[in-house]
Amino acid sequence: MFPANTYSERRLLLRQRVTRGGIILLPGNTGSPINYPDNQYHFRQDSTFLYFFGLNRNRLWGLLDIDSGEDILYGDDASMEDIIWSGPQPSLHDLAADVNINLTKPLARLRDDLNLAIRKGRHIYFLPPYRAETKLELADLLGIGVNTLQDRSSVELALAVVSLRDKKSAAEIAEIERACEIGYRMHTAAMSMCRPGMTEREIAGAIEGLALQYGAGVSFPSIVSQNGETLHNHSYDNTLEHGRLMLCDAGAETTMNYCSDITRTMPVSGKFTTRQKEIYDIVIAANDRAFKISAPGKLYRDIHLEACRVVAKGLTDLGIMKGYPEEAVASGAHALFMPHGLGHMMGLDVHDMENIGEKYVGYDLETERSAQLGVSALRMGRRLQPGMVMTVEPGIYFIPAYIEKWRAEGINEAFINFAVAEKYADFGGIRIEDDLLVTETGNRMLGERRAPATTAEIEEFMQNARR
Repeated sequence: MFPANTYSERRLLLRQRVTRGGIILLPGNTGSPINYPDNQYHFRQDSTFLYFFGLNRNRLWGLLDIDSGEDILYGDDASMEDIIWSGPQPSLHDLAADVNINLTKPLARLRDDLNLAIRKGRHIYFLPPYRAETKLELADLLGIGVNTLQDRSSVELALAVVSLRDKKSAAEIAEIERACEIGYRMHTAAMSMCRPGMTEREIAGAIEGLALQYGAGVSFPSIVSQNGETLHNHSYDNTLEHGRLMLCDAGAETTMNYCSDITRTMPVSGKFTTRQKEIYDIVIAANDRAFKISAPGKLYRDIHLEACRVVAKGLTDLGIMKGYPEEAVASGAHALFMPHGLGHMMGLDVHDMENIGEKYVGYDLETERSAQLGVSALRMGRRLQPGMVMTVEPGIYFIPAYIEKWRAEGINEAFINFAVAEKYADFGGIRIEDDLLVTETGNRMLGERRAPATTAEIEEFMQNARR
């Protein structure tokens, strides 16, 4: 945990930014069963609750009274049965003291206090819940329909929370750096293991073990696949084959739940073919270009489009695309090969705060999300500000079914050489991802050590690992 005053200062700032008075209700998470009640998934606290209360224990709720300035922590002390199964636990009073809260109440009192607030006509602010159990409990406590929670959640609270969480403090950045160091270990381990005859599952298991060995586990289910053209491929059933590429998209959480998100693509044989190197060099050029131009005041949408122009020019030089790259990107033609956005915010969530609403996190009144092909998948288009942490993850993918669809429907045929593109049907996909901190004067890459990224660095590392 951070020092206690970190959390009390955050709560004070939140009360100041929600101006109409009333109470702010912030639920923590509960345990979630895997296949029967006592066999539960690893507990993960709600990130907004962590940000304002810092307590990584289930069955806690926080309430901020805007009018009185009082903060209340609701929960229950451990029962004897809890102690038998889980060991001694800090009291609710001690937990509250750790984060500068003076008033605690049993969880059963929450319903009474909310009912009193409702009778008095006080406004109750809450964020849109994303877990089924939280939705049911929140709807029951407030006496409203589950299906109305999204519409009745507070836009004002959402904007206030985003305005605090989107710029990271020095202490938060240090935690993200720790997550990036674990990510470095994960990705270099994957490169060391990647060779013909290994299974994707063996590598995924090894790197996820490292995430748990050095932190709190993975920040999202790892993607380890030689079918890298499937963007979120969580199947680990393949045996790696000579001549193929393996894409590894994986990150870690620290014990304080700050995240990293890194992607590397490597040759199973240990050496890139000429064709693989040609495509890889385009992707890393797009990655390099995004880092070169990212700075405060720049729209991330424009940085995305510039990276796309690098991709389009490179593919045009290889004869896979045609025409003018600028026009191709304007029409969305590059999206056949890069159908996703350049990146997203990262912090306590690997896709930071997207549970609150992507339209509040990645967009604003200046930058509404576009429906245009090639931009519509971009999760973050806002102006960059110092303290923001972003992922930078350009890619090129050859998805046979998608290529066939575009060819059959004549989509952007002025910019695509379909006959050439179809020759890459067995290629797979390449993505290169690093984590970026926006600074006062520009940006810097997060992580003390960068996992090998160029084709030469990857080949040298993999060859040394095989000796």
